[in-house]
Amino acid sequence: MTSTELPGRWVEGVGMILGPLLLLAGVLTRIGADDFFTGQLAAHAARPGEMTLSYGLFAAGVVLLWPAVTGLARRLEPGWGRWGVTLVVLGLFGRVFHAGVSHLAFQLVDVLGLEAAQRVVAGTYEAFHVFKAVNVCIMAGWIVLAVGAYRARALGAAQCVALGLTAALPLGVLKGSSDPVSLVALAGLAVALVPLGVTTLRTGPAPRWWAVALTVGLVPVAYLLGLVG
Repeated sequence: MTSTELPGRWVEGVGMILGPLLLLAGVLTRIGADDFFTGQLAAHAARPGEMTLSYGLFAAGVVLLWPAVTGLARRLEPGWGRWGVTLVVLGLFGRVFHAGVSHLAFQLVDVLGLEAAQRVVAGTYEAFHVFKAVNVCIMAGWIVLAVGAYRARALGAAQCVALGLTAALPLGVLKGSSDPVSLVALAGLAVALVPLGVTTLRTGPAPRWWAVALTVGLVPVAYLLGLVG
């Protein structure tokens, strides 16, 4: 892999490993709460710290899937690879939008109380937004990417099937995603991407120590700047 390929081997490998694992951690943290939006809001009212952590982990995992699928697409044929990564990334944009709306809904619980927040969300749940157009990408993108990975022999047959299972992960605002189907879908994503991420990181030289230190140091700095901004 040449240095001109962005975002680069290390970002892609880390995304392949941490993306699926953060998604799983986020869903497992909220397990036991009803998956419908009323239950998710009630769970936040009862244990706000836990639900905030859960949705934060899930959102971070979604973002890290961008470099992950970019790295996988490099190993595919141009047609399938380009279509697959394009559809998946569009779907990831949709999931980030859903995460933002879910965050706002939790703030309504804190400010207005549970019953009022449930009424507001119920009354606006079907409101139009432009990201409804990418819902099909959220589901279809993983299947296209899995087919492309199989055709290019970038992953084994079982891993390709596991990757395609990600299409079964529920989409939308305040979706608990802790039902058995969702857990299988996320486990499949981990089976498909985590081993490839390990292989990606092992291929080539290690990063320089100062680059690692700078990256680790920038994370809390960026967080603190976000709090004051």
